[in-house]
Amino acid sequence: MKPVIALVGRPNVGKSTLFNQMTRSRAALVADYAGLTRDRQYGSAEHEGRDFIVIDTGGLTGERGGIEALMQDQAWAAIEEADCVVFLVDARAGLTVADQEIAEKLRRSSKPIQLVINKVDGVDESLVQSEFARMGLGEPVFTTASHGRGISTLWDAVLMKLADQLAMMDEEPQYDEQSIRVALIGRPNVGKSTLTNRLLGEDRVLAFDQPGTTRDSIYIPFEQNGKSYTLIDTAGVRRRARVNEMIEKFSIVKTLQAIEAANVVILVCDAHEGISEQDQHLLGFIHDRGRALVIAINKWDNLTDYARAEVKRQIDLRLDFINYAEMHFISALHGTGVGHLFESVDKAYLAAMRDISTNVLTRSLEAAVFAHQPPLIHGRRIKLRYAHQGGSNPPIIVIHGKQTDRLPGNYSRYLEGWFRKEFQLMGTPIRLEFRTDSNPFEGKYDIRTPLQRFKAKKEERQIAGMKRKSAANAERRARDEAASGNTPPATSVKAGKPAAKATATKTSARNSAKGAAKNTARPAAKAAAPKTVAKANSRKSALSARPAAKPGAGRKPTGGRGGR
Repeated sequence: MKPVIALVGRPNVGKSTLFNQMTRSRAALVADYAGLTRDRQYGSAEHEGRDFIVIDTGGLTGERGGIEALMQDQAWAAIEEADCVVFLVDARAGLTVADQEIAEKLRRSSKPIQLVINKVDGVDESLVQSEFARMGLGEPVFTTASHGRGISTLWDAVLMKLADQLAMMDEEPQYDEQSIRVALIGRPNVGKSTLTNRLLGEDRVLAFDQPGTTRDSIYIPFEQNGKSYTLIDTAGVRRRARVNEMIEKFSIVKTLQAIEAANVVILVCDAHEGISEQDQHLLGFIHDRGRALVIAINKWDNLTDYARAEVKRQIDLRLDFINYAEMHFISALHGTGVGHLFESVDKAYLAAMRDISTNVLTRSLEAAVFAHQPPLIHGRRIKLRYAHQGGSNPPIIVIHGKQTDRLPGNYSRYLEGWFRKEFQLMGTPIRLEFRTDSNPFEGKYDIRTPLQRFKAKKEERQIAGMKRKSAANAERRARDEAASGNTPPATSVKAGKPAAKATATKTSARNSAKGAAKNTARPAAKAAAPKTVAKANSRKSALSARPAAKPGAGRKPTGGRGGR
């Protein structure tokens, strides 16, 4: 059995947040609101290869009225069920009177208690520890559940608290792993315990004409016809609205756990009451869990022919979704028809654990597709290529193909019936998983037409020619600017390489050539025309010696009397 850990404390101390951290899920609703959690929340956790059951509870307030009293009853029921109690307190709020009262009640329960101080961010841990040490609950664990801090330390502390119980659980085998585990499931007072005693041949469990006699799941190993079995007698499961007692709720949890642990489930129904809605709900739960199924209609004796025909009509009407389970009409009290039950159990177990090769599954799939083609989706046929087995108990068949995500449900049911008939998989549900194959050449092959490729190459050539033309124009402009004496541009566009250095070198060469030519031509010009230079100089001196003209002289008179 899995160890059970209960999280308790005042409202809004972080129990639901810690529950999500320990179960690595978001199953519990979390908000900054006191009293948000009301019912018990069960979750599965795993640490160091061992499975646990964690229970989230509502806040303990001490009030005894209204819905708060019901919430506290739920929390204390979880404490009674738990193997270890994790008591959460708030480091920011400090030690309160409610914390002390809860600690006092927890000590009376004689359960292993682990104190957890939550919300320790920004708080001095030594001061907080000294404050909560007055409760006398031992060494605390400091956590911040919202950030996941201290969760591994908490697990180590819980394992230390449960060390003795875990050792006892390891030494006490619940059932043989090699044996076939058969669980008897049904509503209360349908004859499960009577059928258990009839199968075992002794009064192994208490059977009484009163609903709710069995309260716990009882594992009974035995052998029959050289085979090892483990028979699980469970408590009856009633409708949720009729479950009032806490003990009955625990019994239902144990029954659901027995379904998870079983290989084959025998659903026991009462022929006098017919097939009820609760029987349908139980069948749906068993089918969803993928367990092999055998249906036993008990109390078949003392029924008239008309009553038997009516029961069979109800079975055909209400159990049409379970067309693979074999049905037996028995009387557990007198033993009528009980001897054939284990024949169907063995057949259902072998079908659930059958191993089918990939080659055989693929050939069967091809035959099914040949007999009935998949439908067209948007003008394209769904292709189913091959199949292989993905697991057992229940058998899982994985089918690969194209557009499998668009396969309709009726064709999936057709394939399920085909495989069931082909491989004799009676007594067990079949899981079909469809997977769409990915294209390994996607992105590696040019899917364009020849015309599209020609147009693309033509466009690339045009772009390359435009780039060459623009580079030539830029280089021509650079040369023109260098020849005219303007400052050349810093870079040239041609080939994307800088050309400032080459242009500056050419410009400096031209300037040096021009300077040398001027220097050589200047003495020759002076020697060839000395008289011309002297005459120009004398003319300049004569002009400078001439007196300056008066202002207004040389103006022409304008018209009028003053001009005369």
